[in-house]
Amino acid sequence: MSYSVKHYIAWRCAQELSLGCVNLGIGIPTLVADYLPKGVVTLHSENGILGAGPEPGPDFVVDPENMDLVNASGVQPITALPHASYFDSSLSFCIMRGGHLDATVIGALQVSETGDIASWAVPGKDVLGVGGAMDLVVGAKRVIAAMTHLSPKGEPKILPECTYPLTAKNRVDTIVTEYAVFKFREGKLYLVEMVDELTFEQLKEMTPASYEIADDFKWVKRDSTPEEQLVLK
Repeated sequence: MSYSVKHYIAWRCAQELSLGCVNLGIGIPTLVADYLPKGVVTLHSENGILGAGPEPGPDFVVDPENMDLVNASGVQPITALPHASYFDSSLSFCIMRGGHLDATVIGALQVSETGDIASWAVPGKDVLGVGGAMDLVVGAKRVIAAMTHLSPKGEPKILPECTYPLTAKNRVDTIVTEYAVFKFREGKLYLVEMVDELTFEQLKEMTPASYEIADDFKWVKRDSTPEEQLVLK
């Protein structure tokens, strides 16, 4: 591929979003802002921004001593739209916990076939803390897990059960990877989209979770850049 896998996942997640208030987590989700058409959603960042915009252009000069406008990572600069507002962490978390977010796009280490999500800790490794992940996945009306299909070690991440510490149970609505899109419907996991580079058998080898092929399943062809529209077979 001539484009980044992470950018492809972010682009595909952007296609899942409609009008409303959406939070983007750290990692792959921070890239989603770059692929949203203007006026589609209002982006919330847990560090206290409503109306966050995409990443600054290539001419933006980073001043390490004046990094006030950043996304949830705390280090990546962002833009602010004309209607943006700023507030403290207590109000930001009230928005997250109070059911005011229409969706959150969040990175995941593992997702189970029942919608459990593990996103904050790997056993045996140092952990900074869960941050706002638990508040986001419990408070948002819709949870989209954006992640690579396999771990850096080649281990499956969509599993019968999560083996890492849970962030929340039964909260994921949609899983987007570089190979496929899954959706939870009435408590069951369905494969709704898959790239035509794989067979069903190859995908199953990478996905030990139980799932069914949806009636509205689509094959898709990945184009040379994520900006180009997916071509459906």
